[in-house]
Amino acid sequence: MPAVRDVLGVREYGASHGSHDHAHFQILIGLGGVLELELAGRGQRIAAGDGCVVPPGERHDFEARNGARCLVLDSHTGDWARVGSAPAPATLALAHYLAQACTQQLPRAQQLGPALLLEAWSPCSALPPARPRRAIDWDTLAHWALAGGPHTTVAELAARVHLSAAQLAARCRDERGQSTQHWLRDLRLAQAREWRAQGLSVAEVARRSGYRSPSALTAAQRRARG
Repeated sequence: MPAVRDVLGVREYGASHGSHDHAHFQILIGLGGVLELELAGRGQRIAAGDGCVVPPGERHDFEARNGARCLVLDSHTGDWARVGSAPAPATLALAHYLAQACTQQLPRAQQLGPALLLEAWSPCSALPPARPRRAIDWDTLAHWALAGGPHTTVAELAARVHLSAAQLAARCRDERGQSTQHWLRDLRLAQAREWRAQGLSVAEVARRSGYRSPSALTAAQRRARG
């Protein structure tokens, strides 16, 4: 299977509220205006020169009341889990150049841009050397997640295996082929199917699974089936 390509681009944000998550890292660098972002329950303002790394599977809300322009990188590179929360000062100049390269459709700059951005964000001297990764017992983690009930969070899962949420997201993508949120959702839906097979009503299964109504549960099951 060919490697998934990182995608670099420039996006304009407006006053309309948005909310989503995605299965890859998303790196945002402000070029103009102010983007209001809520990530993992914390508010953040991305003005010119500010940056943010959104981990895979992390739902985030965003809006720009007076408009905002950002360089956006959608990346499947796991090294983004190891960078600092804010970009190094030199990153802004590179971001402006890459934004111009995207606008002018310069293929070489767009191809090399993701790697250059990662290097500029946290220079090699600031990145700790990669250590051997401790194996995750996914079956045991799944059992623990389900035993904790429907409100177990990704942060709690990560703490259980001594990782940050971003590190767990990268490991889940590499080892399970999906985001942490989707892995947890699939576990809960599989458990819901077992409860239904045992004769529980749809309403009771929805309550136990943490869905607000039977229709919300059936809608989630339809989405999971594609």
